[in-house]
Formats: sequence, structure tokens, C-alpha cells
Amino acid sequence: MGNNGLESIGIHGLEVIGAPMGGIDAKTAKELGSLKDVIGTFEGEIPYLSENLSYGIEFDTGVSSPACTRIGNLSLHKTLPVHSRMKGCLLDDDGNVVDYLDPTDWTGAVRDGSRGQVMVEIPKHYRKFETEGTKRRVLISEYPLPGYHEVKKQYVSAYQATVDRTNSKLSSVVNTTMQYRGGNNTSAWDELSESLLGMPATSISRTNFRTYARNRKANSAEWNCMTYDMQKTLYWLFVIEYATLNSQKAYNAQLDSNGYRQGGLGDGVTTINSTKWNSFNSYNPLIPCGHTDSLGNGTGVVTFTMPTAYDSENTVTVNVPRYRGVENPFGHVWQWTDGINIRINPTEANGGNELSEVFVCSDPSKFTDSGYDGYTIVGHEARTDGYVKKIIFGEGGEIMPSEVGGGSTTYFCDYHYTDIPTTTTLRGVLFGGDAGNGARAGFAYAGSHYSPSNADAAVGSRLCFIPE
Repeated sequence: MGNNGLESIGIHGLEVIGAPMGGIDAKTAKELGSLKDVIGTFEGEIPYLSENLSYGIEFDTGVSSPACTRIGNLSLHKTLPVHSRMKGCLLDDDGNVVDYLDPTDWTGAVRDGSRGQVMVEIPKHYRKFETEGTKRRVLISEYPLPGYHEVKKQYVSAYQATVDRTNSKLSSVVNTTMQYRGGNNTSAWDELSESLLGMPATSISRTNFRTYARNRKANSAEWNCMTYDMQKTLYWLFVIEYATLNSQKAYNAQLDSNGYRQGGLGDGVTTINSTKWNSFNSYNPLIPCGHTDSLGNGTGVVTFTMPTAYDSENTVTVNVPRYRGVENPFGHVWQWTDGINIRINPTEANGGNELSEVFVCSDPSKFTDSGYDGYTIVGHEARTDGYVKKIIFGEGGEIMPSEVGGGSTTYFCDYHYTDIPTTTTLRGVLFGGDAGNGARAGFAYAGSHYSPSNADAAVGSRLCFIPE
């Protein structure tokens, strides 16, 4: 059966693929709820459907350039139908949207926690990862195409999370009261330039971040700290939109000559002098939550001027990045991620098998810091430090580094840290980097050198809501 058969039921007429021919329109197609029945009728046309109802990127693991090739329906790279449905909202503890925020500017909204947590809604969409020789492809669609898996609607905190100290609840708010004091909760700094009021919370273990998130709703695993799946979802959305693996590429607000996004998110909050940072506030957070809220649901950077106490001789500014409502998606402070455990085995000399095994879990009710039950092994992590050259990828698009040997502007452009113990050890994973990491930081910057019980002044997390 040729394309004429598709025309007879209107597939060519779907406005979402930008085709002008007659048939059902986009509204009607969405009302159907699913195209599975239609697609199943035309198995021979599946390549055509995928090409026109999806968009994504391709890169070659043998090529050092981080630039990706846009694939799928190129018109969708202009309209970005999945990306454009990301939006800021206030979410109550039962996971109900209280209000959607002004898409152009959130600063007029009540963001102090009294009306709900400030979150970014990730719309339901469908995703596929392909491997062909050295080629890697990532495709997304609004429709359940064959071979694609569902990414369900979920919510990620707009900010690196703080904690409601009164009720021990992980929070995403703009609130400068003592109840939401960030960092390591040092009260003696409240009236000083080192103040942690309004900052993200740090010096908390992954174990406790999970507990504080779950405290938002009793007997439920829907609230979580940052998850590996969420990190992965945001990463691939960024890569598809900007067609680059280099998240620190200079920010450019202008579209290119084809009408596509170009550039990246800039350095981020990564250019701070570590010695001065330590002297200033002992590696605690520097950027208050909500600093970029004037950008609304948008992407961009907003400058922040460091206090004089950080550097009395120079005016120091940093560019705080925002990706579609998500502030500081990398940099500033590291982010603990849940749903990923690394079993790091020692060297052969110490009786090990020389493998760092990556286990992942997408069921929050099975998240654990003490084993691998309910987890699936997806590959092996690189055993040495260095700039990421390859990631595991596979059928799930895993972003854990599998090989180093790249650079700050080649391959994935981000760094990888690990540590090989003398006995088999379970480790968690940190993503993003901190304010002093410079070019090593970025969306794919990963470290497996801490156990889940570790707490550090430069390590925080985010808040997620994943509906059951």
C-alpha cells in the first residue's frame, strides 16, 4: 500500500507534521488519544510515519565534534511540540496543579510554598533510542509510534531544592524565611552577606533527600528528590532542542538561519574561585532560588553579582542559566540523583572483576541505598577520571559515562569522576558539577565517588513528582 492509502484516512493531513493535504486535523488526531490503531493498519508505512511524526538528533561516536544532526520532521524542530508544552506551575502535595504560572514572567506569582511547590511540568511524550554502528539517534514524538516508549507526564522542581526545616519536607520555593534556610542551615549568617536564607539546601545525604521528599505525602513514593530518569529526560530534551552535546556552549538567544535553536546554556554558575568560595561561606550555595524567574517558562541567562565579601577587590558576576523554567540545570551545586546505584568492584589485584556496574530503577517505590533489588544493570561505567568520550546509551539512552578521553569542547564536553575502592562498594551518582568546576561541569557531568550517605556543603538535589 502506498502513501495514497494514508491520505485516505488523513495521516497526511495532521497539522502536527506541517502537511497541507486534506484529512483529520491535529485537534481531531489528539482527541483520538492514540494513533496505535491507525498505525497498526499500515505497517508498511511505519518508516514514513516515524519520519513525519517525530523529531530528534543523530551523532557519531567516532566524531569528536559535539554538534548533532537534526533528524525526523525538520519542521518540528522549529515548533518543538513536546518542548513547548513544558510549563511552570504550582503543585499541591497530592500532585494537583493549583495554577499554571505566567509563561513570560513568574515574579508576580506567590512562590513561597503557601500555594504549592514551584515545579515545571514535563508533558507526556514518546521516545526512542537507536544504535546503528557508530551512529546514535534520539527521537521523540507526541504520538505512540512503534518502537517508542512512553515518558509519562511528571514534574521537576524549578529550583535546586531547599528544605522546609519545620516539617522536614523537600521544597521548591522562593522563600527567605528561616523556615526555608538553605545550605547547611547556619543561622549565624542570617544577617550577613553569607546568608543562606532563600538558598538551596545542601549538606544532606541522598538517603535524607529521599526521606524529606517523601514527607510531602504520607505512604506514597510519588514525591522524590532528583531522579536519574528525570536527569536523563531533561538532558535529551536539551540535546534535541539545541542539537549539541555541549551544554556549556555560549548562550545565543537568536534562532539560526533555518529557524532552529543554536548555542547552549553558557558556562553556568561554574566560574567561581574555589579558594575564595571556601573563605566566603565554606562551599555553601551562592545563588538564591528564583533568581531567573523573570524568564518565566523560557530559556536564558540572568547575571548575578557576588557579594563584596566574596572578593573585596573585584566585581565578580556569574551567569545563572535557565532551561525552559528549570533554573541551574547544572552547576552551582551538585545534584544527588535517585534510582541509580553503581556497584564498583575492586581491581583484580584486590580480588575484583575490574567492573563498575550501573544499575537503574524507574519504580520509585523500589529506590534503595543498600542494594540492587528491583534495579536493572544497563552497562559499565568508566573506571577513570576524565572528559567523557562515550556514554552507555543502549536502548534506554543511558547518560552514564562509559569511556573517557574527550575534552572540554569535544565529544560530550563534560567530565567524569569516580574512585575505585579495595572492596565492592555501592555508590550513588552526582550530576551537574558545582560553582568551581569550570569547563568540567555540564548536563552530563557525572561523579560516582560518594556513597548515598555522604553529605557535602556543595551537594544538593531537586524535587520531583512522578505520578503513580
